[in-house]
Amino acid sequence: MKFKGRAFVFGDDVDTDAIIPARYLNTSDPRELAGHCMEDADPTFARRVSPGDIIVAGKNFGCGSSREHAPIAIKASGVSCVIASSFARIFFRNSFNMGLPIFECDEAVRGVKEGDILEVDADTGLITNLSAKKSFEARPIPAFMQELIADGGLMEHIRKRGGI
Repeated sequence: MKFKGRAFVFGDDVDTDAIIPARYLNTSDPRELAGHCMEDADPTFARRVSPGDIIVAGKNFGCGSSREHAPIAIKASGVSCVIASSFARIFFRNSFNMGLPIFECDEAVRGVKEGDILEVDADTGLITNLSAKKSFEARPIPAFMQELIADGGLMEHIRKRGGI
């Protein structure tokens, strides 16, 4: 599984309210959430993001509440994956449950600028900044978790396997 897109760079401690503000939690419609994704961190994000683009952020990305709306909004906005120095624990789990691939790699975060073109290989964990001609190593996503992502998240994965 490979991802390629333009980097949108954010700082440390981006909380779930910055990802999807609480004022929009009266819906669970992914398209509606996508229209407000990252609105409090960058009001122009939802207009500028294109399918395949990649969010890059510092430490503790997704801190705050345990809302599943945050990874849903990111995924529905077209973001292919998120790279961060570290993730809040519940956001980490929710991301895979919702089918959003995430990678922890502090070196990549420090080596990426806004607008750089990145390529990420989930099988090997290799993150390549094509703009800067640099590569970084993250932990690869295990095959069984790539199945969750490919199926669209945990519930779809269970449904496709005849579990519900």
